[in-house]
Amino acid sequence: MTVEKGLRADARRNRDLIVAAARELFLEQNVDVPLEEVARRAGVGVGTLYRRFPDRDALLRAVGEESLRRLADLVETAGREEPDAWHALCRFLRGAVALRLGVLAAKLDPLLHQRLRVGADLREIRQGVVAAVLRLTERAQADGALRPDIGPGDIALLMTLHVYTPPAVPGEEAMARMVEIMLDGLRADRRSPLPGAPLDADALRRYTTVDGTPPG
Repeated sequence: MTVEKGLRADARRNRDLIVAAARELFLEQNVDVPLEEVARRAGVGVGTLYRRFPDRDALLRAVGEESLRRLADLVETAGREEPDAWHALCRFLRGAVALRLGVLAAKLDPLLHQRLRVGADLREIRQGVVAAVLRLTERAQADGALRPDIGPGDIALLMTLHVYTPPAVPGEEAMARMVEIMLDGLRADRRSPLPGAPLDADALRRYTTVDGTPPG
């Protein structure tokens, strides 16, 4: 989790607790959840929250930064620890879906979402994730494991998979099933025709752009 340089251990701990609580509540309820409720969930005073995050946008940005850094850790760890690109790609996609990035993005106003994505401090991390996804996609296809009509931009869209489940259906179990169905469909021996063209590397870069221009 990202932290500000120079924070004392107790201040760093409070910050991490606030960000974790905010992420949980944003996912459970909505991004307009009262900040007092975030403070209660984190076990800190409201004054402590506002000292670290003067407004809701600052807290939303911190949650987004934490998610991006966790995504970067996921792809780096998968590439390092798995025996080949296909298994690394599968592990990465399972982890990315578990982060529920699509849920967070869907709950944000589009213009606010784009504004929170802008930040030169995160550009290097974003570029690293893009480069890693490109490498895994190309290597898995070169190995003959990933179907050739899939582009890295397609992988980026799958990272934000979100499935609605009725209250009576176990959400985690349903999502795990959908992820495995998704991964099975990416295998090279599954050749059902796909509509449209693969989303290539340029599409992936556009998808992760942080130039500050709202998408058209």
